[in-house]
Amino acid sequence: MTTTVTVTPGRLIAVALAALAGAVLTLAVRSGGSPAAAAVPIPTTAAGWAGTGVQVSGTGTVAGTPDTLRLNLTVSTTGPTVTDALGSADAAATRVQRSLTDHGVAARDLQTSGMSISPDYGTKAGVPVIHDYRVDESMTATLHGIKAGGVAIGAAVAAGGDAVRVDGISLDLSDTSALISSARGRAFADAKAKAEQYARAAGRSLGNVVSIDESATTPTPVPYPYARVSAAGSAVPVQAGSEDVAVTVTVTFAFG
Repeated sequence: MTTTVTVTPGRLIAVALAALAGAVLTLAVRSGGSPAAAAVPIPTTAAGWAGTGVQVSGTGTVAGTPDTLRLNLTVSTTGPTVTDALGSADAAATRVQRSLTDHGVAARDLQTSGMSISPDYGTKAGVPVIHDYRVDESMTATLHGIKAGGVAIGAAVAAGGDAVRVDGISLDLSDTSALISSARGRAFADAKAKAEQYARAAGRSLGNVVSIDESATTPTPVPYPYARVSAAGSAVPVQAGSEDVAVTVTVTFAFG
C-alpha cells in the first residue's frame, strides 16, 4: 500500500496568508474620511486549512464468516406440445419450491427469475421440423444459514429430479455494519500510528485531526463450485470460509 504524506511549510503558509490578506483587503470610508480595514478570516475548514501538519492513509481489515447462501435453480422439461412441456415444468417447479419452503426458505426469499419456451428442431427428409418443445423455469432462493442451506439444496434437487439444473451457488454476509465499524477503528489507528512516526521524525508533536476521508470495501457474493447432488437428496457439503471487509481512511493531522 502506498502512503502519501503532505507537509506544508509554515513559512510558505505565512507568505500565502499575507498575499491573501492583501488581495481581499477592502477599505470603507467613514464619515470622517478615515479608512477602515475589513477583517480577513483565516480558513479553518478541511478544504481551506491553513496550518502545518501531516496527511496519511490507514487501512483496517476484518474477516467475517458468510451466513447467507443464494441458490439459482432451473427446471427444464420437454414435450411434444407446448402444453405438455409447460405442464411438466410447472409440476417440477412446484415440487422444488415446496421442498425449499419446507426447509425454511421464507416466501420473500423465493423468487421466479426467468422463464422461456422454445422449439427443438430436427430434420425430416432434409427439411427442418419441430421435434418437441422445451420449457425452462428459473428461480432464486436465499437461504439463511450455510449448514441448513446445504441440506435444503439436496432436498430441492431430489424433489425436482432429472428436470432440475443448479445454475449457481454464492455465499454472502447478510450484515457488514459491525465488521465495517471494527475495520474503521483499525484503519484510524493505523493512520494515527503513521502520523505519530512522521511527527517524531520531524521533531514535532501531533495535534488535532483536521479532516478524515473514508472508503469502505465490502465483499460481493462468492461463487461456490457446485457439487453434484444424488437423487437421494444428500446435503451439499458447503464450506463457509471467510470474507474480508476493508476500510481505508485518509487523515490530516495538525502539528502540535
